[in-house]
Amino acid sequence: MRITPEIDAYPKNARAWEIEEARKGDALEASEHIHGLFGEASQFHNTHGFYIDGVDEHTARLPRGWQTRAVVRRFDVDSRVVEAVAPAPEDLIVSKLARLDEKDRSFVEAYHRVRPLDLQLIEKRIAETDVDAAVADRAIAYLRSLGAT
Repeated sequence: MRITPEIDAYPKNARAWEIEEARKGDALEASEHIHGLFGEASQFHNTHGFYIDGVDEHTARLPRGWQTRAVVRRFDVDSRVVEAVAPAPEDLIVSKLARLDEKDRSFVEAYHRVRPLDLQLIEKRIAETDVDAAVADRAIAYLRSLGAT
């Protein structure tokens, strides 16, 4: 889990950023800008050995109330304050379960091996997440399969 070259970034000011860029004639979403500048195979990735994947509210499906459980850190970067927000591990796991592609499965399984998940809590958080019933059912079935191992 600690060797992944990917960091997800969801800028708090995404909508304001998109409005400002639209005024300049650019219709890209903030997540697409991030991917273009800092994403996989970018000059940033080649220079620093990791990349930043832009996400938005459609990519990261988090349970209601996740902000109250998140860890927030502020950093001064070139006289600008940058705020980093890390969702609680259970909330992040829910987001991974909502998408559940191969890299998400690998992440969830690796996390569960190192720090066994509270399956009941995560099921509760899935219920607190705005996803289709079929997505929630698939996530819960997968989660329960982890408890069987």
